[in-house]
Amino acid sequence: MQEVRRVISVIAMNESSVLARVSGLFAGRGYNIESLTVAPIPKSNLSRFTIVTKGNAKVIEQITKQLNKLISTLKVIEHEEMVEKEMVLIKFSANESLADIKALCSAYNGGIVNAGENSVIVMIADESKRIEYFLSAAQRYNPIEIVRGGVVAIER
Repeated sequence: MQEVRRVISVIAMNESSVLARVSGLFAGRGYNIESLTVAPIPKSNLSRFTIVTKGNAKVIEQITKQLNKLISTLKVIEHEEMVEKEMVLIKFSANESLADIKALCSAYNGGIVNAGENSVIVMIADESKRIEYFLSAAQRYNPIEIVRGGVVAIER
């Protein structure tokens, strides 16, 4: 069976042990989490977990079934059609061509968010695949540090 990338959202109670139970579910079965983003849902006592994982159809089905069995889980959404974004921060030396870096950032929904005497920090927020393309293109400007955030997604 072919392995596919899947984004799964979990709506769960905002409690202290929920994250441990979700990550333990994956670890206990040998499934990998490629990206995990968790944030409280405004004006509620709930959190949304956005999980990116890979597996064949059977593995993905097993993951969603197991997530549904967790006590504090209210809803599991396996995304088919969604708007998906990821964020990355990159630090460059101030000696690099700032005009070129700014132009590259503009092509990927980003820009300069901080500039100091020795470095410039840029932020890009785009689809994961486009983040990959940006990171590849940015290598020519010798990034000092790269911090990649997790995926967030919402159903259409």
